[in-house]
Amino acid sequence: QVQLVESGGRLVQAGGSLRLSCAASGRTFRDYAIGWFRQEPGKEREFVTAISPSGITTYHADSVKGRFTISRDNAKNAVYLQMNSLKPEDTAVYYCAARLAYYSRNSKDYSRWGQGTQVTVSS
Repeated sequence: QVQLVESGGRLVQAGGSLRLSCAASGRTFRDYAIGWFRQEPGKEREFVTAISPSGITTYHADSVKGRFTISRDNAKNAVYLQMNSLKPEDTAVYYCAARLAYYSRNSKDYSRWGQGTQVTVSS
């Protein structure tokens, strides 16, 4: 099992950049696909991006393609989300989540979740 802790969320101006981190504990981290999701109050949790266990393959929602980049360092048990050209509509709580082997865009397929980190983009 892995435990996940997100960090890096803060207030940023539109057009700015932010890097979120997801730190994992557990020796089997490299067996898990990691996804980033976000959620605004009163809305469903939304898929943002995901990365395969090896880090070779990444997946992105259309809304963030070309702006967000996911990466991982299995030696450090960490996943990163680089967010550029931020927009007010990117404002949400961002969660990282783990799923054995294969990624999914469905939040219900992920078994392990962090506590979330707030990203606020001002216009």
